[in-house]
Amino acid sequence: MELEPLYQIKVTCAFCENEFSTSRVRPSYKRAIKTDTDFCGYYHNENPDFYVVRVCPSCGFASTENSSDRLSDRQSKLFQNEISSRFHKRNYGGHRDWEAAMETYKLGLLCAQTIGEKERIVASLLQHIAWLYRYQGNQEQEKRFLQYSLEAYIRVYENEGVGGSDARLMYLIGELNRRVGAYHEAVKWFSRVINDKKIMDAAMIRASREQWTLLREEMLSGGHELPEEMQS
Repeated sequence: MELEPLYQIKVTCAFCENEFSTSRVRPSYKRAIKTDTDFCGYYHNENPDFYVVRVCPSCGFASTENSSDRLSDRQSKLFQNEISSRFHKRNYGGHRDWEAAMETYKLGLLCAQTIGEKERIVASLLQHIAWLYRYQGNQEQEKRFLQYSLEAYIRVYENEGVGGSDARLMYLIGELNRRVGAYHEAVKWFSRVINDKKIMDAAMIRASREQWTLLREEMLSGGHELPEEMQS
């Protein structure tokens, strides 16, 4: 008998401490049929990205597994005043279609921004919203949220310090710059990954080389002036 793609996990709400169930996609169903160069995946069955945000049906607090599991008194007060007091009870625990997934991401983003959640989580939520618009072919909104996500990831890079483990973040900043048309900025970020001797992440170095080459072709075909690094 074939297993259902979804299974339930229990989550304790960081705000009201209510225990609730939310769905996840089984690991065996998580293989993407293709993945875009900014890590957006496409799936045959349930899309695991639709189930990233867990929403408490009692108070509306929305978080991811990487969010803070406790709120300070100040954060609780902000959430209560700005979101919980206006939340119309709704259970997102079962199957989610595109609309439900978008609602959970926007609620997750609102919660994260309201309580001052870590910048990396805000950036990821913004990027996932861009992907949801991509699935619908809404290029205008996709680009808008990619831009917001890019700005947030740059703040992550600036505030969290840099080490060899940041190759994926640096590559992603380069790729998001390419996707929003900031070509010269994209060149800088890809070049950093390729040329920084401290970076040992072979996959990200290879990806940066590939996107650097693609970017050069895009700039030439679009009549853009090539930066110095690309002229040799």
